[in-house]
Amino acid sequence: MRILVADKLASFVPGRLQDLGARLEVDAKLEGEALALKMREFDPEVLIVRSTKVQAAHFEAGKSLSLVIRAGAGVNTIDMVGASARGVYVTNCPGKNAAAVAELAIGHLINLDRRIADNVASIRRREWNKKGLSAARGLRGRTLAVLGCGAIGREVIVRAQAMGMKVVGWSHWSPGEAEALGIEVAPTAEAAAAVADAVSVHLPLTPETQKRIGASVFSAMKPDAYFINTSRGEVVDQDALLEAVRAGKIRAGLDVFAEEPSAGQAPFEDAIADEPGVYGTCHIGASTDEAEEAVGDEVVRIVSAYQKAEPIPNCVNLAVKNAATHVIVVRHADRVGVLSHILRSLSEARHNVQGMENIVFSGGQAALARVEVVGEPTADVLTAIGASPDVFHVAASAI
Repeated sequence: MRILVADKLASFVPGRLQDLGARLEVDAKLEGEALALKMREFDPEVLIVRSTKVQAAHFEAGKSLSLVIRAGAGVNTIDMVGASARGVYVTNCPGKNAAAVAELAIGHLINLDRRIADNVASIRRREWNKKGLSAARGLRGRTLAVLGCGAIGREVIVRAQAMGMKVVGWSHWSPGEAEALGIEVAPTAEAAAAVADAVSVHLPLTPETQKRIGASVFSAMKPDAYFINTSRGEVVDQDALLEAVRAGKIRAGLDVFAEEPSAGQAPFEDAIADEPGVYGTCHIGASTDEAEEAVGDEVVRIVSAYQKAEPIPNCVNLAVKNAATHVIVVRHADRVGVLSHILRSLSEARHNVQGMENIVFSGGQAALARVEVVGEPTADVLTAIGASPDVFHVAASAI
């Protein structure tokens, strides 16, 4: 098993992967054409990345590539269409950095209220400005709106409640979920923002959430409310955010931006950096030792499952529903050649197989095959399958 690690991971990960019998190449600087070249040279079965973008050219270059693991939450840096077209599993490590990101979100919240960053800057200029920088509303008894209550949003909720804050959430809820969290539910993001003293965004980036948090949310917010985004820069309409900040309506704490450098160190030319009402960090939400170690453990678990041909944990690009219209159930003797006979009969009848499983009964004498196909099998097809002396019974039904 050949594994290419194209990003920096916890120090124990390479050794653990080698313990699984992997032949390993590690180069945290690979990206773009350099990554494609390495894919052609090394031809890995598994590619592990963190922030490195995996594009269509990389899937074309990696002839043996079967699995891409994003060592973090979300897969927006991976060409999902390209992966799925070549039958490559794409997986990630959801929830493993939830506590780290939540801690930073709460840090931004406290900074917005107590102006810690401004105080530090004042002291470093050798200026004492208690009069100008001491005013704060305090967070106890205030209301926090959490937009997106997945793993990270829930960690934020727990920490906000520990500080005595009320929480209103907007998310996709399972029955009883919000009640168990002890929060109020808002029907829309705008409704949540309207009652809150601070808004914290924890939405995944999808086509549906891109720029979802825009002018309608900012106009609904209370005057002088706080806005925090530690999810993805693209879920926020940054132009609308800037307009609200410049109008003096809100102040913002951001760990993510619409346009971010891909390198670990680079100039940051975005005009948002010049706004005194914006307090930024360099997309560091998941960058704690605790989060890195948890993600590393999950990466090893995923590779181990792949090696054992077990179901791939956290796989995000398998079809939820395939094109099958009928299922054929065949009870048969557990002998060599029976399954090939079934598939040959279906192939000759031009039935495309969409899914298949074969279950062996105790004693190892008999088995049951379930084959999902496109199109209704005719009586002739079923007769052809049943013609084998090793087939006990065959039947078909619509799905």
